[in-house]
Amino acid sequence: MAGFDGFPQGSLTFLSRLRENNDRTWFNAHKQDYESLVREPALAFIAAMEPRLSKLSSHFLAIPKKTGGSLMRVYRDTRYTHDKSPYKTNIGIQFRHQLGKDVHAPGFYVHIEPGSCFIGAGIWRPESKVLGRIRDFLTDNPAGWKRALNHRPFHRHFQLVGDSLVRPPRGYPADHELLSDLKRKDFIACKNFDEREITSPDFAVMVGEDFAKTTPFMRYLCAAVGVPY
Repeated sequence: MAGFDGFPQGSLTFLSRLRENNDRTWFNAHKQDYESLVREPALAFIAAMEPRLSKLSSHFLAIPKKTGGSLMRVYRDTRYTHDKSPYKTNIGIQFRHQLGKDVHAPGFYVHIEPGSCFIGAGIWRPESKVLGRIRDFLTDNPAGWKRALNHRPFHRHFQLVGDSLVRPPRGYPADHELLSDLKRKDFIACKNFDEREITSPDFAVMVGEDFAKTTPFMRYLCAAVGVPY
């Protein structure tokens, strides 16, 4: 696998064209463009991230495989949606915890899409038992959560996103100081970045530095769900 020197200039153009021509005939006719402009550079980026991730933690995986690794599938699951377009029009890359089996595990994420590029860290839509552990941990350790969120590099660059309950979750005090966080269904922090940065040879360096800014936040979430950071 070649080293990573940034995504090609044509990567975002390909994704834009795929958005406009989201059908199997067009994709099959441009399969080599997908390989050279999306999949091959994405796998090189994942490989470049492995040593940077290992400096943060030995428990998060960078797997540069075409299938079953850190690069998310281009094919959409259309079984439960009215939108039957067959392909994703973004590059999704996940570096999840070695003890996690799916995207709901603690992890880091990079999203590349024309007009919407961001870096993420945390746990997306944890299952009910895991969500309960996080909420219990928040209730018992509010000071640690506030320290993690107020960590200056994190606080300056990242913000919490995702869905929340309208009402307080059952079994938790409605007057708790962290009520807004107890109502969360997602524990994800994101930072947007300029899409032009993906073409830089230093893109992996930038992503690694941004992941490092989330260390207290990720350490707290890992402790909450009982896995090592």
